[in-house]
Amino acid sequence: MLKHLMTAALVAAGVATGIGTASADTYTFALVPKNTNNPFFDQALAGCKKAEEELNGAVECLYIGPGEHGGGDEQAQIVQDLITRGVDGIAVSPSNAAAIAAALQGASGANIPVLTWDSDLLEKDKGLRLAYVGTHNYEIGVNLAKIAQQIKPDGGTICIQSGGAAAANHNERMQGIRDTLAGKQSAQAPGDKLTGQNGWTEVDGCPLYTDDDFARAVQQMEDILGKYSDLDAFIPTGGFPQFLPDAYEKTAMQHKDKIASGQLALVVADTLPVQIELMKKGLSAGQVGQRPFEMGYKSMYFLKDIKDGKAPPADPTYTGLDVCTPENVDTCIGGGGS
Repeated sequence: MLKHLMTAALVAAGVATGIGTASADTYTFALVPKNTNNPFFDQALAGCKKAEEELNGAVECLYIGPGEHGGGDEQAQIVQDLITRGVDGIAVSPSNAAAIAAALQGASGANIPVLTWDSDLLEKDKGLRLAYVGTHNYEIGVNLAKIAQQIKPDGGTICIQSGGAAAANHNERMQGIRDTLAGKQSAQAPGDKLTGQNGWTEVDGCPLYTDDDFARAVQQMEDILGKYSDLDAFIPTGGFPQFLPDAYEKTAMQHKDKIASGQLALVVADTLPVQIELMKKGLSAGQVGQRPFEMGYKSMYFLKDIKDGKAPPADPTYTGLDVCTPENVDTCIGGGGS
């Protein structure tokens, strides 16, 4: 039943976005986010559409994904349906790496090139895609941790907030945080839990998992900061709570003095404009940002090159990071943008 419902949804989305109406000379490339109600992925869509505009009819950017981020089944079904429909290429940000790997099994036989962006497949499944285009996710965690270390050089108690337990990108970021704070490389993502290494200890109940539910992310933040009034660091691996800026501001304002004094190292991933404004208000001590516009933009060009017989991009192709603090907030954003 789910398959039929998702196929119908894809057909409806295809009508809305023009799939099937492109000329024979136009490639239809699907950009598949984890969910479509996330301002981060809106930036990738803007990049995708910019490439479509520049390529002047050579490609169609088909942006399609689940309305909300769940366990990954809906996204996997969408990918399967895209393969069945015979799109010319797929760029997907896997919500559940294992589920997307299963969904991609038929892509190669259908001559559909696949790129991953933002989040990658598991190591054993990377042969199912040609390249990863996006952030060095481990390095996001490294840089988040470095800001926390500058604020709290002697360590302390910490809570990490993640997206989904099966999201490879967030697990890699968590590993980067843990390894950097511990001063020791762990064997695999999401890394070894901090139990006193270099003075850092994760409090009971953490890490937290939001499943990209922004209201839940704010509630988790409020609850954990209320439960541990002396918490030294709170680090979300994505912008989840800040994507509801009014709710985030209401919660963070209660801890503004602690942030300003360095008592609380509140450091958050991503640097969307709304997040930078929150930092300017003194409601975070640092932001480590990705460049989603470039992910969507470059994916379209790379897929066109591949279909035109050119070599795939380097694997991985990293799009860079922006490390922002209150001290460099006016100059820290680089890379492409809408």
